[in-house]
Amino acid sequence: MGIFRDFLSLIYPRNCIACKNLLFKHEEFICNHCYLTLAKSDFHLSNDNELAKVFYGRVPINIVGSYYLFEKSGKVQQILHSIKYNGNKALAKQIGQWYAQSLQQHPELCGADLIIPVPLHPKKQKQRGFNQSEAFALGISETWNIPLSLENLIRTEHSSTQTKKRKFERWENVQDIFELKKPELLENKSVILVDDVITTGATIDACYQALNKAQGIKINVLSLAYAKKGT
Repeated sequence: MGIFRDFLSLIYPRNCIACKNLLFKHEEFICNHCYLTLAKSDFHLSNDNELAKVFYGRVPINIVGSYYLFEKSGKVQQILHSIKYNGNKALAKQIGQWYAQSLQQHPELCGADLIIPVPLHPKKQKQRGFNQSEAFALGISETWNIPLSLENLIRTEHSSTQTKKRKFERWENVQDIFELKKPELLENKSVILVDDVITTGATIDACYQALNKAQGIKINVLSLAYAKKGT
């Protein structure tokens, strides 16, 4: 089996998603150098972090964190493109596992009741084939043994992409597009809302408005990457 794999690697070389260098046998998706040196936020070390400040005066999120820091044309962008546009679900799940492992000493997150990925509209999910936020959330879910909630928070409208929109346009684009079907199931629960990339926080804000219909809910937010405005 090892010889066959080595033979295949000569024909179809395995490259690091982030830096494009060849992977060693023991490496998967991302080389050890990139794994250790990619820009991580460490937002979980402070409740008064840069991403948390995005939501100040808007919605009272309990804990806000993000694994990577996004830079345009950087290595994290290569990772996100591989997930979002090349259908690399396994990579998204792996990063979710890495992030969860780095947060093992955060009892309030590890002890949450449910994990809720930001939903895609069924039309968009059918077109893309999967929900990248759900794949990332699955890695966290399996590491912490916290169940995923996939059918309660739904996206009711198919909105256009947020990528090239300005701040106000992003908020307007996602206003009132989420619905919580059974608020009673989340009453007095601590949940983790999971997204792939947070920029202005407009999508999280819109999800919060729907989730907050559940009395006593505590909402935490984790994302794969944070793209600071202007990057």
